Amino acid sequence: MEPAAGPGALDFHGDEEIIEVVELGPTGPDELAAEMEDVEFGDEGEEEPDGEGWETEDDEGLEDGMEVQDDSEVTFSLHSASVFCVSLDPKTNTLAVTGGEDDKAFVWRLSDGELLFECSGHKDSVTCAGFSHDSVFVATGDMSGLVKVWRVDTKEEVWSFEVGDLEWMEWHPQAHVLLAGTADGNSWMWKIPSGDCKTFQGPACPATCGKILPDGKRAVVGYEDGTMRIWDLKQGTSLHVLKGQDGHQDPLTCVATNQDGSLILTGSVDCHAKLVNSATGKVVCVFKMESAAPKAPVSEGEEAESNSVESLGFCNVMPLAAVGYLDGTLAIYDLSTQTLRHKCQHESGIVQLLWEENSAVVYTCSLDGAVRLWDARSGKMISEYRGHSAEILDFAVNKDASIVVTTSGDHQAKVFCVQRPDR
Repeated sequence: MEPAAGPGALDFHGDEEIIEVVELGPTGPDELAAEMEDVEFGDEGEEEPDGEGWETEDDEGLEDGMEVQDDSEVTFSLHSASVFCVSLDPKTNTLAVTGGEDDKAFVWRLSDGELLFECSGHKDSVTCAGFSHDSVFVATGDMSGLVKVWRVDTKEEVWSFEVGDLEWMEWHPQAHVLLAGTADGNSWMWKIPSGDCKTFQGPACPATCGKILPDGKRAVVGYEDGTMRIWDLKQGTSLHVLKGQDGHQDPLTCVATNQDGSLILTGSVDCHAKLVNSATGKVVCVFKMESAAPKAPVSEGEEAESNSVESLGFCNVMPLAAVGYLDGTLAIYDLSTQTLRHKCQHESGIVQLLWEENSAVVYTCSLDGAVRLWDARSGKMISEYRGHSAEILDFAVNKDASIVVTTSGDHQAKVFCVQRPDR
């Protein structure tokens, strides 16, 4: 299929590394923040929570009494159950916030694991946590839909709100604005700390994933019915809806955008990843993963092995995208030719992947408890870090890619220092 022409058209040259200079248009962060000030927010009523906790498998595939290799520098062990999420503070990259199945969230120091403060008052598993773009605020959200915001310097709670069951949450890249998606299909946007509120009504099914585009004016939201919408945050209107053949056949699991926001990649339980031009809302191409081995016919009463896209992302320095699958495949796709470039096999399912900000290195974490670094140009593994005795559930990489912070079903968060001989 030909790449779609138009504002988001792809124009790449062979295999050379391309460092793109991205003009984000005339709007600077200050004007954008000011523009978010003009957004009309209505008053919304609070909703009653109704959430069930998550079950995670205990120490899957790891024997009791097994000596676990531990490459980590720091271990944070204040959680008393699985740790579901982690984010680093963007300004200094010295603090982490973690949330867990113990209904707790903590802000702590990466250098020594020292607790700064607890984000108390949650009544269900904390599945979302993150710092605002300037590290002034930290937000935590639990499965029942209770969202709280704290000021980092005073350690004081400044705002809280209850929505339906929470699916995802993310800060605006340039303003004190929080966006979240819920199981009733709504996406919510709040100004912090005033709490002015706006809702974006999706279909009557969960808003399973979402991402604010780099321009700060639009957001892409994926839904359980396989549809995807691009929203105008200021107007509250939907700019594009992808459904039917353009949408996915199964629930969306993840969504990502490239550095200038011209391209969106969506992943789904249907094992497809769709590349979408964000300006036109048109599908540029579909990446389908063929199974590594021919599947044996499924006998009656047996379940077919399930597979799905779990995580995906764009490389900033080359026209590459990475897609991670539940069956352990990491696929590196070449966007200029729209072909599969490398397949990197993991022993167990990939939970999440992240690209290094300034190189063609992709990090994966998986159900076997390891973090791996891959060179996307060669498809070869660079290094592997272990230390958890259960599956890794989330991870974050700092700006200069010297530190990886992981969270796990073993009730711990760990800090790994990345040694890279090639730097």
